[in-house]
Amino acid sequence: MYINDQEMLHIMEHMIDNPYMGVVYINADCEILLVNETFADIVGIERNDLIGLNIRQVVPASRLPQTVKTGEASLCEICSVNNKEMISMRIPIYSNGKIIGAMAKTLFLDMATAKLMAEMVSMLDDDCRNFNSKYQTKYTLDDIIGNNPLIARIKTWCTQVANNVSNVLIIGESGTGKELFAHAIHNAGIRRNFPFIRINCACIPENLMESELFGYEEGAFTGALKGGKKGKFELANRGTIFFDEIGEMPLAMQTKLLTFLQEREFERIGGSDLIYSDARVIAATNTDLEKAVADGRFREDLYYRLNVVTMMLPPLRDRTDDIEPLVNHLIPKLNGKLNTSVEGIEEEALDMLINYHWPGNIRELENLLERAINLAHLDGVRYLRPKHFPTLLKKDSYVKNRPTTLNAAIESLEYQLIMNTLRSNNYNKSITAKQLDIHPSVLYRKLKKYNIS
Repeated sequence: MYINDQEMLHIMEHMIDNPYMGVVYINADCEILLVNETFADIVGIERNDLIGLNIRQVVPASRLPQTVKTGEASLCEICSVNNKEMISMRIPIYSNGKIIGAMAKTLFLDMATAKLMAEMVSMLDDDCRNFNSKYQTKYTLDDIIGNNPLIARIKTWCTQVANNVSNVLIIGESGTGKELFAHAIHNAGIRRNFPFIRINCACIPENLMESELFGYEEGAFTGALKGGKKGKFELANRGTIFFDEIGEMPLAMQTKLLTFLQEREFERIGGSDLIYSDARVIAATNTDLEKAVADGRFREDLYYRLNVVTMMLPPLRDRTDDIEPLVNHLIPKLNGKLNTSVEGIEEEALDMLINYHWPGNIRELENLLERAINLAHLDGVRYLRPKHFPTLLKKDSYVKNRPTTLNAAIESLEYQLIMNTLRSNNYNKSITAKQLDIHPSVLYRKLKKYNIS
């Protein structure tokens, strides 16, 4: 049965009629859509006359516009409306992940009871804030520096997927900022007020990972805490759980993770009750998961379950136009960390950075800049010079100099491809030659040509 907007409003009007509670709904423009008679009596304006007015015209101190703007909610606060003190709650109203309005309810209580309730809720809010501060994110989309089209497209994509429930797989070389993007996705959506919990799959021993993820009941094993312990999935309910280096997860845990992704339910170790968790899963890897699947190191069904929204982060060498803004962003940040006062970088030194191949990506850039700032501070100069990047000065000229001819550009690309393939194969020349589809003797000639030892 189809219900039009007027019929829906009529139904809601009957639902909100309450002689003890004032209720008001506003739209995204802060215009009043719906009020009950109790609210109209509080503000001293006829109910029909309130429709269409901006809430600030009626209640100048109202915080509902703030709720519409930021999604901020309050379940209990003391407010004053038309010189009447009362207790109030306000919440945002969402549709398809977008805030379309807000609602407030005001409750008449004697002020002693109201203040007691407000203090109790405030204590609960403090507990929630302390919990969330432990699992809060550090970065937003504004912390992703760069205007390169590849990065701009991914940032737009982050905004688009932030409010849905799809699993996200972030793929990129080490140092490209995979965790930063995971934080940004979480912060850009409605889950930002709930925990962001990070799991490094390469750092947790296999025998501890199950209890970390799913928790355990009291007495489940020797050494189990009294009262048991919540697992990360339970803690991340309504928030995000981020699996860093997902390719290193043991196969046994991959099976359990797949079960959770399918059912969104799990049992604690030693428990029998099913626990539901609405945790959004973001995973990141710098390994080739398709190859890991082919080698039997990663479950194919888990790969397809994770590979719903895939973001391929470009290496820094593919977005060299972002190096200057990154440098300009990192220098003040590092000055604050090092208590130095470097003001910038000389053009020749910047040109060296732009033409370097960056195997360690942005993390390597930050480390090199930190070393350079320390050296510049020791020299008593305010601008970074080429000599402050000694490791780059030692690099082969194919890396340092910008190619100016077609042949030079081809050689530069060939050099970078050979180096990257060698590194990915731990410098195994036979495998590298096979992967590059050239004869080993050809590879050896090119290694000699480019002075690669």
